Amino acid sequence: MAKKIKLIKKTSKTFLLTGLVLTILSTGILYYYTKHLLQQEIDEILYSTEARVVNAIKTNNQLFSLPPIVEIRKAEIIQPQVFKDTVIFDPSQKEMELFRELTTFKHINNQIYQVTVRDFVVENDQILIAIVTSTITVFILAFFFLFYFNTAKNLKLWSPFFNNLEQMKRFSLTSNQSIELEDSDILEFSELNKEIRTLTNKVKTDYENLKQFTENVSHEIQTPLAIIQAKIDTFINDGSISDKQFQDISSIQKDIQRLKLLNQKITLITKVDNHQFDNLEIVNLTSLISKKIESFKEISTNSIYFDSEQDIVVSMDAYLADILINNLISNAIKYNSRKEAIIIITNKKSLIISNAGDRELLNPEKLFLRFYTETNNKHSIGLGLTIVKKICDLYNFKVNYSFKEQKHFFQLIFK
Repeated sequence: MAKKIKLIKKTSKTFLLTGLVLTILSTGILYYYTKHLLQQEIDEILYSTEARVVNAIKTNNQLFSLPPIVEIRKAEIIQPQVFKDTVIFDPSQKEMELFRELTTFKHINNQIYQVTVRDFVVENDQILIAIVTSTITVFILAFFFLFYFNTAKNLKLWSPFFNNLEQMKRFSLTSNQSIELEDSDILEFSELNKEIRTLTNKVKTDYENLKQFTENVSHEIQTPLAIIQAKIDTFINDGSISDKQFQDISSIQKDIQRLKLLNQKITLITKVDNHQFDNLEIVNLTSLISKKIESFKEISTNSIYFDSEQDIVVSMDAYLADILINNLISNAIKYNSRKEAIIIITNKKSLIISNAGDRELLNPEKLFLRFYTETNNKHSIGLGLTIVKKICDLYNFKVNYSFKEQKHFFQLIFK
């Protein structure tokens, strides 16, 4: 998955890269264009000087030179004119200097002359550097000004969006308060707010309807089950039934108990999914485990070994904490194949429960799915570990399963 970055940072990064590319390109173009203009200007000066020299020779019929600026020599043949940059010694400066040189051949008064005129290039380069430097400085100052102005403007522009995003993060289906969105004069933000309000209102309505439906179904199922249970108890207490009828009625009674348990667990899963357990309190899981072990010792023949290095203290609903520990221990007891001791180990950040097993699960990745079971245990409805996983997901606990040394291991990691 690609790394996520903030919107302002993303747009600012794009602005910086675009500005950098434009600055480099514009600087390069400015440099070469200015250099071209300066070189054209030097060439025009050389042409003008050359014209004056030729005119002076025609008029006065005299040869003169002013090294290294003007040099005139007689030649045998006419050759093409030549422009070039050359480094020669300048007597006035007493050092080597860079010159732009024009060499032409002219036929004047029945004689061919080689006319060479030169002009300084060093000063032109200094002018070029000064122009480019000053332009770059202006570009950089303007660029940073526009960058910070653009960032501040964008922050103000996107402020309603960011505020509404925080409101959406705090939105809760269980809260009676409607979502409060900041209005904006930007059409797209205004339309987004309208759609968010419509969506959240519909979600809350659907949630309330689903919640009401679940509660009604749970309540309505419990009533006829209780009536059926009462009638069955009456039949059982009536001594006129045969042994065969007693067995059939006892089987029906077990199915009713199973149906009642199934209804309770499905209702619990639905409430956990709907985040209806929002009563947070500090729960000492180590103390809770000790109490649960004592309770299970009264109804189970399995021995339980408990070792705690440090108390586990978490913030969660106390009722869900009780169900979490109860399901883990009861699952270990139910599937402890060789009746070996069940081992429970805790430290500050984790809880490990292990029980003996004959073989590794065929599909451990399906272990926490609803109604999944790999045994023929009639007393299991396949929801105990599903509830464990739901509770762990609700509080960002991590639950892992592994099988090693002929033992099943369940580990809870608390953040």
